[in-house]
Amino acid sequence: MSNLTELSDVQKKELSDIAQNIVKGGRGILAADESSGTMGKRLDMIKVENIEENRRQYRQLLMSTNADISEYLGGIILFHETLYQKDDNGKLLKDLMVEKGIAIGIKVDKGVVKLLGTKDETTTQGLDGLGDRCAQYKADGCDFAKWRCVLKITDSTPSQLAIDENANVLARYASICQQNGIVPIVEPEILPDGNHTLERCQEVTEKVLAACYKALNDHHVYLEGTLLKPNMVTAGHGCTVQYTPEQVAVATVTALRRTVPPAMPGVTFLSGGQSETSATAHLNAINQVKALKPWALSFSYGRALQASVLKAWKGKPENVAAAQDALMHRAKMNSLAAMGKYEASMETSAADAGSLHVANHQY
Repeated sequence: MSNLTELSDVQKKELSDIAQNIVKGGRGILAADESSGTMGKRLDMIKVENIEENRRQYRQLLMSTNADISEYLGGIILFHETLYQKDDNGKLLKDLMVEKGIAIGIKVDKGVVKLLGTKDETTTQGLDGLGDRCAQYKADGCDFAKWRCVLKITDSTPSQLAIDENANVLARYASICQQNGIVPIVEPEILPDGNHTLERCQEVTEKVLAACYKALNDHHVYLEGTLLKPNMVTAGHGCTVQYTPEQVAVATVTALRRTVPPAMPGVTFLSGGQSETSATAHLNAINQVKALKPWALSFSYGRALQASVLKAWKGKPENVAAAQDALMHRAKMNSLAAMGKYEASMETSAADAGSLHVANHQY
């Protein structure tokens, strides 16, 4: 009789293979798991009504892109609604990606709630019933999941309570996912809101990641079958000092080297409201840092892969091909950056260089 509190060698191999395949050879993740409300904000920007059919049309556009995109993407994260939507021919949208060899991920958290007695700090809810949901998602074709925790930098935050609580929640989520054959993406996002310096962000990032890996260890999470989705170490959007991509890269790699075990196969950075070109340039600089980097350093971008796609589409069927070209281009640029081979001269005029920052961003 199997012991349900321990993973078998077969389970470990499956988790490890999934995680490694997602980030193999410069591949990254398209984060298309915006909630219906957040998707509405994206559609508002191109004056498209936020109804299910328009959301389906847009996700169909993303997921029916030419099969060559599998050279650049190893995974796509979906919102619950999208997992069960079908294309115009009655085929499940997710199967369009599976056929390309792209793993299906699912957002499983239920949003942030405030922590009593803190300065507007939060934890993330959704652990209740998570085991049953993971089992169902696995049966429905999902191989990995995402759970986002959020921390803020001010003079007095993040507090130790917020750091510990969010680390513990992430570890519980990761443990539950693995028991159901799903690779957990661990996402402790430190928001770029504020005027803090690069050095302050590095200090906080190291503290948060150290707490996360202590919690993951305490909960017996199999690190080889996980991925990490952290913020890059950047200054706050209100900081008056301009740091170079090289400075961001060194600070980011240093923070990771001090805190993230080499058993963990891949770091898939969030874009955190950076412009499309800035997110790519920073990722490239990170991969060019001359230091031992034992993990794949790749991307899990939402806005930084989709901004120019939405602008090209504008909700019109005749623009689908142009929008898919924009997605293919951004995916390729970021895949090159994940191998340290990107150059700004490779960009097209369609790339979005404007900031995509949203204060106190929620999915």
